[in-house]
Amino acid sequence: MKDLTIGKESKLIFQFAAPMLLGNVFQQMYNIVDSIIIGNYIGKEALAAVGASFPIIFALISMVIGFATGATIIIAQYFGAKKLDKVKKTIDTLYIVLFFASIILSAIGIIFSEDIFRLIQLPEEVVPEATLYMKIYISGLVFFFGFNGTAAILRGLGDSKTPLYFLIISTIANIGLDLFFVIVLNWGIAGVAFATVISQGGAFITAIWYLNKTHRIVKLSLSRIAFDREIFKQSLRIGLPTGFQQTFVALGLLAIVWIVNLFGTDVIAGFSIVMRIDSLAALPAMNFAAALATFVGQNLGANKVERVRAGLIATFKMTAVVSITITIIAILFSRPLMGIFTDDLNVIDVGAKYLIIVSSFYIVFSTMFVLNGVMRGAGDTIVPMFITLIALWAVRIPVSYWLSRHLGETGIWWAIPIGWFLGMILSWFYYLMGRWKTKGVVKYDLTDK
Repeated sequence: MKDLTIGKESKLIFQFAAPMLLGNVFQQMYNIVDSIIIGNYIGKEALAAVGASFPIIFALISMVIGFATGATIIIAQYFGAKKLDKVKKTIDTLYIVLFFASIILSAIGIIFSEDIFRLIQLPEEVVPEATLYMKIYISGLVFFFGFNGTAAILRGLGDSKTPLYFLIISTIANIGLDLFFVIVLNWGIAGVAFATVISQGGAFITAIWYLNKTHRIVKLSLSRIAFDREIFKQSLRIGLPTGFQQTFVALGLLAIVWIVNLFGTDVIAGFSIVMRIDSLAALPAMNFAAALATFVGQNLGANKVERVRAGLIATFKMTAVVSITITIIAILFSRPLMGIFTDDLNVIDVGAKYLIIVSSFYIVFSTMFVLNGVMRGAGDTIVPMFITLIALWAVRIPVSYWLSRHLGETGIWWAIPIGWFLGMILSWFYYLMGRWKTKGVVKYDLTDK
């Protein structure tokens, strides 16, 4: 566990974010390796199937992710205030909610997946493989929630290293199983889905076994686990805005996918690949923002609000350097990056255009995320929710549709940075207002600090 209330802000945030970032890079390797193997050994139809599955899975799990975010913020603030009994009760409550949510959402995904794919007008030749992949993947949600919930708990306690070790092991296992199921057993897209479920399950079970033996706070015992209604309500208060935000973001992605689907399999496959690359490129900003959120949570819990601004400035500087570097790489190597996943020239052309346009504005994206990290760490999640929804639903989606009528699929790509710009500007104005300082779980008079 790491106390982020003492020491140099930039060093603490970097040391906390680095293993978390590395861990999430390994986690993204699940999807990247899947796509590389699918593109090179199965085909572009399967690539399109996996790409179409992602926003649907995201839509199903986003509300639960929001609740878990709320619980993690509460853990960070109680830990900063040294209230360890409350920390333990929050952990128990989170595990109980995640278990029942995984059962319900798995059932919904298995029953309705094919209907959803037809609703968003996925090309008919892609629907069978997309449905098969979706049903297998969604059946393993209990492992996905379990492991990611455990990792989130540890990060709330200031421990970003332990989840990294299990992610590395899980990713290596996933790569090996991918190769075995697809190339040796010739299971096709089903093998890719099974590899992910098995590796995530192994990571969760191993993590719980290890923590039960070594950790003084994170211990999962079915005989002693207890649900706390008040903490559940607090988690809902903080987490539901993020959950609604994530849900409407996911539905927005489905709307974008519907627009993309109108341009055929090549564009869908290209979009599927760049979503993998884009997700990897976004990780530094997202993880530094998550580290800043934990930093803010602990320092507000310890009544050290003066450290928040210093942490924000330090995080800005680090994410700016990383964002500019990634932009240069993505522009210079757009076609070689696409070539790793497929040799189809039409698909490569689609993805290369996307990377050149969107990656030019990664610094805008990172600035927006870092600002929202401060507000989320403070427990103020409602305003960031509305900012995100306005940027997506009032700008990106209608602009995507309108520009796609005039510029083809390239118009969809241009709508992305336009939405980011609006989100960044609105987030900056709200940060300057300072109302986020009064939203913490542990109450102090912070209005004059």
